[in-house]
Amino acid sequence: MSKIRQERTAEQIRVILSEMLVRDVSDPRLQNVTITRTTIDRELQHANIFVNALGDEESQPQVMAALEKARGFFRYELAKRLQNRTVPELHFNWDPTLAYVDEVNNILDNLDIPPAQVDLDEPDAAVT
Repeated sequence: MSKIRQERTAEQIRVILSEMLVRDVSDPRLQNVTITRTTIDRELQHANIFVNALGDEESQPQVMAALEKARGFFRYELAKRLQNRTVPELHFNWDPTLAYVDEVNNILDNLDIPPAQVDLDEPDAAVT
């Protein structure tokens, strides 16, 4: 399996599942859930789907339970929409990246670093 086909298939799965979350899923636990990343193995047998609820870390257990419950529905719909012979097993994973970004931003916001002093009279004092 070529790396390009592997990445293209993973992206197709991400797009299809994202559309399904917006249009076809009525479970209120899956409102505001976004697919952040999708990876697939070389044999196209297993797809890892990384999700987040737009920074709502407390909803993780409910979101993951809803995704597990809907796994068969997602796989069935993927089979109809993908142009592959087989549809990979879907493995849903919580993506903590948004929480990490918030944490780093909070740390940076709380740093007490004075602004750099620049002498504008010197020609080599440009800030880069």
